Amino acid sequence: MAGPHPGAGALPVSTGLRSPYLLLSATALFWSLNWVIGKAVVGTISPLFLTFIRWVIAVAAMLPFAWPLIRDHWPVVRANWKAIALIGFWGTGLHNAFAYVGLHYTTATNGVILNSSIPVLIIVTGWILYRDTITRVQALGVVVSLAGVLSVLTGGDLRLLATLTLNKGDVIVIVGMVFWAVYTVLLRLKPAELPGLALLACCGVVGVVLLAPLAAAEFLFWGGSVALTPASFAAMLYVGIVPSFLGYVFWNRAVAEVGSNVAGIFIHLMPAFGSLLAWMFLGERIRAFHVVGIALILAGVWLTARGRRGAPVPVTE
Repeated sequence: MAGPHPGAGALPVSTGLRSPYLLLSATALFWSLNWVIGKAVVGTISPLFLTFIRWVIAVAAMLPFAWPLIRDHWPVVRANWKAIALIGFWGTGLHNAFAYVGLHYTTATNGVILNSSIPVLIIVTGWILYRDTITRVQALGVVVSLAGVLSVLTGGDLRLLATLTLNKGDVIVIVGMVFWAVYTVLLRLKPAELPGLALLACCGVVGVVLLAPLAAAEFLFWGGSVALTPASFAAMLYVGIVPSFLGYVFWNRAVAEVGSNVAGIFIHLMPAFGSLLAWMFLGERIRAFHVVGIALILAGVWLTARGRRGAPVPVTE
């Protein structure tokens, strides 16, 4: 539930983590564990507050590195504030909120598998917003991935589509994935001269401003709460620093070395990582429809990647 910003990997990386393949594998693990933690804190930290505090911590962690870039490019930021606010609205605000709310009603396993549909959603969103060309192979990939998503949404029983009795948590997660797809497509609005880390920090601030009143309303009207325990404190620090900040740095450093085509393959580690972590820490079972869903979604992603003209668009956690 985070994703790459171009150029955000300008920070130094430890010499022990110089291998781009190790960086990519670590990033997939970071983003997978985010889903498991989001599920683990259900009942302990309200979802909107968790989303809000996630971006407060992330902005605080990145500002020492991003502020000099923002200051040096302030005229660019000021001239393009509407585009930056739009990107932040779709990417760092409600996207994460939908994911965490959805985890109140579905499993981390379902969430991380549904997350794998994002590359296909990006293709469809690009066609809707900008009329990007969809080749026949891509269209086939969309259909195959949709079949995988439906396998997860219905628990393998497609008869549920006729009665519209889908798990509302899965539906909420899918809405969040749509937000992320729109955000990724809108990244083409990024000013070319603005460094990626500066854009990420600005979008993070947009997310904090957007989420603050929602988190307050959650406490005032919707029964929101947070239990301040060592475990919940560690969870908030993790989601704020590791997937939201270090994941971006690791991802973009690796992409600069191996390219987006190779890097995108490592996102497909997330269903395996996420399912295994959910089994280890949450006791969730991996069922046959999960395996079918993973296979169909990844087959669809493979088809859309083969049919794509040009480099694939970055995907998320």
